[in-house]
Amino acid sequence: MKNIFTLCLLMLAGFLNAQTVQSPSKEITVTFKLTANGQPSYSVNYQNKPVIKESLLGIALKDTEALDTGFEITNTQNKSVAESWKPVLGEQSVIQNKYNETIFSLVQKTTGRKLNIVFKVYNEGVAFRYEFPKQDKLNYFIISDEKTEFNLTGNHKTFWIPGDYDSQEYVYNETKLSEIDNDKLNLNNGIAVKSIGGRYVVQSPLMMKSADGLYLNIFEAAVVNYPVMHLDVTTTNYKIKSHLVPNAIGDKAYLQTPAVSPWRTIMVSNDARAIVSSKMILNLNEPSKIDDTSWIKPMKYVGVWWEMHVGVSTWDLSGTQDASQKSVGKKPHGATTENTKRYIDFAAKHGFDGVLVEGWNVGWEDWFGNWKEEVFDFTTPYPDFNIQEISDYAKSKNVKMIMHHETSGSVANYERRLDRALNVMKKYGYPAVKTGYVGRIIPRGEFHDGQSMVNHFNYVPQRAAEYKIMVNSHESSRPTGVSRTWPNYIAAEAARGNEFNGWSNGNPPTHETILPFTRLLGGPMDYTPGVFEIKMSHYDPSKTEQVHTTLAKQLALYVTMYSPLQMACDLPENYEKYADAFQFIKDVAADWDESKYLEAEPGDYLTVARKAKGSENWFVGAITDENPRNTTILLDFLTPGKKYKAIIYQDGKTAHWEKNPINYEIKTIDVASKSKLKLTMAAGGGTAISIFPVK
Repeated sequence: MKNIFTLCLLMLAGFLNAQTVQSPSKEITVTFKLTANGQPSYSVNYQNKPVIKESLLGIALKDTEALDTGFEITNTQNKSVAESWKPVLGEQSVIQNKYNETIFSLVQKTTGRKLNIVFKVYNEGVAFRYEFPKQDKLNYFIISDEKTEFNLTGNHKTFWIPGDYDSQEYVYNETKLSEIDNDKLNLNNGIAVKSIGGRYVVQSPLMMKSADGLYLNIFEAAVVNYPVMHLDVTTTNYKIKSHLVPNAIGDKAYLQTPAVSPWRTIMVSNDARAIVSSKMILNLNEPSKIDDTSWIKPMKYVGVWWEMHVGVSTWDLSGTQDASQKSVGKKPHGATTENTKRYIDFAAKHGFDGVLVEGWNVGWEDWFGNWKEEVFDFTTPYPDFNIQEISDYAKSKNVKMIMHHETSGSVANYERRLDRALNVMKKYGYPAVKTGYVGRIIPRGEFHDGQSMVNHFNYVPQRAAEYKIMVNSHESSRPTGVSRTWPNYIAAEAARGNEFNGWSNGNPPTHETILPFTRLLGGPMDYTPGVFEIKMSHYDPSKTEQVHTTLAKQLALYVTMYSPLQMACDLPENYEKYADAFQFIKDVAADWDESKYLEAEPGDYLTVARKAKGSENWFVGAITDENPRNTTILLDFLTPGKKYKAIIYQDGKTAHWEKNPINYEIKTIDVASKSKLKLTMAAGGGTAISIFPVK
């Protein structure tokens, strides 16, 4: 009887200790409390149903007592926020930021250390983070682990890629939670983490769907001065725990108080559109730190790039390496003055803003996989690339040049030379740079997703902002909304992009239907769509590689894959060959006033309508997976009473991503706000629509 009485007292103490925070809609409720031993915990309900069971919180510190137990609550602060802000570039011209917040101030009784846990609850999800206030003692923390848990309620369908400290360039797996097993996968580079004590390491964001139709997404926001969070998944009981990427000696993060962790986020809704359209990740970042943003502009560009991936030319001057860094018979160098002028002429003729050139600078003969300290100096062009002549020619055609800085993983070398490289860009009038981080990181032992590299990826756009230069990073850690703070961080790759279709087993038709629910939640992606010659046998009859979409779907990606930096990646001659389809790429905008997610199901389909910035022009993109799809969309987003002309680029009657990918049709019809459009998409297909007001 005494034991039962003690248990009842403990349960009553826990109940009295519990405090709740609700979303403005009151559909989401977070319950926070301290356990019997003083450990912080939380749970999440959606529409009165549990979605996150009681999950523990805490921080493990190196060589000192962990910040996980023995706490008491010393203060609680509540506030509600309803505001709006205008992004420099974005899917919306105005973003609403509405949430309820509670700060729980804790003190550890044995050490006197202070820790705050902050919850923000939005209509589409929950965010929380750790705050480390100035302490009476020990203001320098070495974090050895983060004990954040996300305990799920069931065996959800999950879209996942394996935990890899150096790469996100994987095809997504679609399995039950219980079927996650990254030990069976071919991992990219041997540095990826496999199972640990019965737990499997996967990357966030982790997109899920429950058996009763709830959509959940676990991610993070505002990763600044902290490592990337992967996730440990226990497949037998559906428990998930944070997994921080270590540095070269195994530590996770070094923090000087006052300091904060990134936000841990849980999105939940019974409508997939609420997840894919959410701006919660952006909202959780600090406002822009750039006062004058007039030089930050959207860009559509072409470039000397895809021709190297398909084997027409090479990056290196000797012409002996292909996109897989394998020796090949001698082929022409791509980055020549003459060839670059050809692209500049094409850009000027068709109204493109810029031209990217890769392979322009010395060092490409010996750049990959050698883990060399110094390969590129980012200032010395090959002798057949006259940077002054090209700059003058581009200026005469009103075309901007986009610089390329491949670091080959030698970040120490790049940081030493960064200001000289940016000065060269300013001298020759380059407003944007594409950075690359292929290979293992130097300093040796560091990872792409570790704290020091996160700091580097955030530092480059900060430094570039002083030169009024925009940054597009490739092979970086995946973005977490930091483009709000540094809007010149215009785009990033940080996922398996379209380039893989040129020389590997490619991206399956489902790939582009998953990325908007995962990678793109953190920021715009330079996916480089627009391949028109789908099969690589066009360049070499012995090749079997191909893009796993129809041509019409390549057009639709310009709308469904948001980025203010959009490449028409194919060769100029291929666009001239299919000039009628190319018209959509010429017309489509890259910056928007409004975005409407009309239909969404991760791994299956996505339909998006967007209104061009400062215009009455609308563009629609609809894509499907490997299954053909018929659907009807309403055009009620159009202005009532106005007449419009819709140009529809759709799959032809015999189109199929594998069997007949270049079969497409174009038709023009009159539409209005009351119109309905029937869309028919082939397997791996899509539809792109331009809608212009009739004058």
